[in-house]
Amino acid sequence: MKSIAFHLNCLCQGGAERVVSNLANRFAQEGIKVYVATEWYDENEFELDERVTRVHVGLREGDEKKSRVTKFLLRVKYLKEFVKEYQPDVLVAFAHRANYRALMAAGNSKIPVVISVRINPIGYYDAFSDTIQIKCLFPKAAGCVFQTQEQREFFKPYLQDNSIIIMNPINPRYFAVSRSKTPDKCVVHHARLVDFKNQPMLVRAFLKVHDKHPDYELKIYGPDSLDGTKEILEKIIADNNAESFVHLMGPCSTLDEEIPKGEIYAYSSDYEGMPNSLLEAMAMGMPVVATDCPCGGPAAVIRDGENGFLIPVGDEDALADRMNTLIENKELADKMGQKAKEIEQIASIDAIFEQWKNYLQKVTNK
Repeated sequence: MKSIAFHLNCLCQGGAERVVSNLANRFAQEGIKVYVATEWYDENEFELDERVTRVHVGLREGDEKKSRVTKFLLRVKYLKEFVKEYQPDVLVAFAHRANYRALMAAGNSKIPVVISVRINPIGYYDAFSDTIQIKCLFPKAAGCVFQTQEQREFFKPYLQDNSIIIMNPINPRYFAVSRSKTPDKCVVHHARLVDFKNQPMLVRAFLKVHDKHPDYELKIYGPDSLDGTKEILEKIIADNNAESFVHLMGPCSTLDEEIPKGEIYAYSSDYEGMPNSLLEAMAMGMPVVATDCPCGGPAAVIRDGENGFLIPVGDEDALADRMNTLIENKELADKMGQKAKEIEQIASIDAIFEQWKNYLQKVTNK
């Protein structure tokens, strides 16, 4: 395998984008020619190694005025032109629509397409149009990378024999730090402010914690997705006069410095693929409380009561209770944080990169 192309929407600060940028940079360091074909550019994107070639395959000037169907076909056409021009040894697509575009663009060419499912299939891959596209397109995939077994089972029988489960790699900088031995009296969280992360539930749960431990604060780091979640959070904070102890910190480029200052890490998602933020918190030795959300990402890495706590989705009482437990039992919190840090053994970028490299090599050898 001498060249590889990744296709996704953009490189904004999100989970799939983080994985692609990490993998692209690592493949480039190995001397493999890497292309990243994106639909658009975003203001706040992950950086690529100078040896990685970024190619725009999205809509062009004047295309936005065209119909929805026409725009979809144009996106496929532009990606097809990219594949024909650059001739990568394998095309790897990340996320929902990108998977469909890649399989259509490669068509009957000899270039294998590996797709990747990054989210809970229920609610994202179960519409009528998805059912048709999956049945028609997914059997054409040379392979598929899932994050959890639950994802894999959803697509049975189309993507079983030629698929693999690979966790997300964790940036090495998070393994280089550890939770402070004298942490601030603070619960921390970092992720995009977006509806399925359910940060409003986290804030409501923390209000109950604050009633019992009024000297504790909550800090939520992450950019605004502009879906209205930030406004909901601001209203909850204002309605409860919580401005002095619940803080929306915004995007942060020094999370490896800020997160370890906290005493506890909390994650409140309703559904996820494999949550990078949670993995990063564990890598930094944080005692974590997370929802046991579909499609099984947190449960794949957390052994409840040993290296973290798992709680039912949407259960703010359980979230508040586990946060209180860790605040009141410092020895348990320290022990959980130390166990959480052992995730390096299975989720270092070296370990994950080797799995991706071996799998893609296997696909291209076919």
